[in-house]
Amino acid sequence: MSEQPVLLPYGDPAFVADPFPLYRQLREDGPVRRVVIAGALEAWLVTRYEDGLAALSDSRLSSDVRDAADIRLLQQLPDTERESMLGNMLRSDPPDHTRLRRLVSKAFTARRVAQMRPRIQAVTDRLLDAVVADGRADLIEDFALPLPVTVISELLGVPVDERHEFQHWTDRMIMRGAEPPDPAVVNEAWRHMRGYAGELIGAKRAEPGEDLLSALITARDEEARLSEDELVAMVFLLLAAGYITTVNLIGGGIAMLLAHPDQLDRLRSDPGLLPGAIEEFLRFDGPVSPGIARFAREDVEIAGVRVPRGATVLIGSAVADRDPERFPDPDRLDITRPDNAHLAFGHGIHYCLGAPLARLEGQIAIGTALRRLPGLALAVPPSEIPWRPGGLRGPLTLPVTFTPGG
Repeated sequence: MSEQPVLLPYGDPAFVADPFPLYRQLREDGPVRRVVIAGALEAWLVTRYEDGLAALSDSRLSSDVRDAADIRLLQQLPDTERESMLGNMLRSDPPDHTRLRRLVSKAFTARRVAQMRPRIQAVTDRLLDAVVADGRADLIEDFALPLPVTVISELLGVPVDERHEFQHWTDRMIMRGAEPPDPAVVNEAWRHMRGYAGELIGAKRAEPGEDLLSALITARDEEARLSEDELVAMVFLLLAAGYITTVNLIGGGIAMLLAHPDQLDRLRSDPGLLPGAIEEFLRFDGPVSPGIARFAREDVEIAGVRVPRGATVLIGSAVADRDPERFPDPDRLDITRPDNAHLAFGHGIHYCLGAPLARLEGQIAIGTALRRLPGLALAVPPSEIPWRPGGLRGPLTLPVTFTPGG
């Protein structure tokens, strides 16, 4: 490809608030476009649905960042942390990925997730109990953030008095903020979380409980026990990935409804539409943007475009999920949209293991908030809601008003 790469301007508040006009232009320009992302890293963005679907199942595209030609991707991690933090399901390929996923998958079956419904509902009600009398709240800090933190912490057995610290350092590690990240702060957070994960594993090894982490410590898969680095990486993945994307789904979903009052009214009048609404939130403006990173093991042709070995390939789920060839009238939020097979959770062997839990949390949280917060409305214009920059997308704050006493 001869054209110059296109900058994805995450330092521009207008782009962060609404990246979709640029995504649309990139998709119209071609099926694979060279782009420049954070830190001047170049990537090849797959812009269309069918091509993205195929790329997510292409074994020539690796999930392991060590297959990337651009060593700056590895240099973003402190030297001592690379192996322990990279050896997780998200950043591994078969056969390691197969073994790791099998060990943890029993915790996320549909039946096990369904059994968590009463506890998720109880946590949701408790959080709303704390704000219903006030008539105003920040639905990120007061609700969308603490709910999934509590759920994943209980699943892994994180002690109650340690959850705030875990959230504090994870936020810094994944750069959950509006300001450009300070590399020293990010590296410190990585080191701290590596140490915390090791301490938590040691505590569970000494006194096992009924939680997932205790089960992983003693798990065997064809006589192959998880290594210490793999255990640490699993804790990191489940703690971090297990909450921030769900925060974005809950907060983003409520923000979308409040910015589209016709859809809000429709959902209030028919709560049975909620499962489909969750899928539409994920398609329309999901928690990962622009998409999912892979690394070319060899020269690969994608949609007629040659992508060189070692290149970073961004499978643009947020771009492809508005492809008009797949979704009619894709820039319209429609909670009754049929056949909504979006790519927000990925596809193939790396399809998001926590998708059933995220869907359940989203349905319970959003459905309960709409029921218990009558007159729910934004306290600021939609254009004033700050969205987080970078690959994990969602509102940083969501100030709302409502009729007190729900």
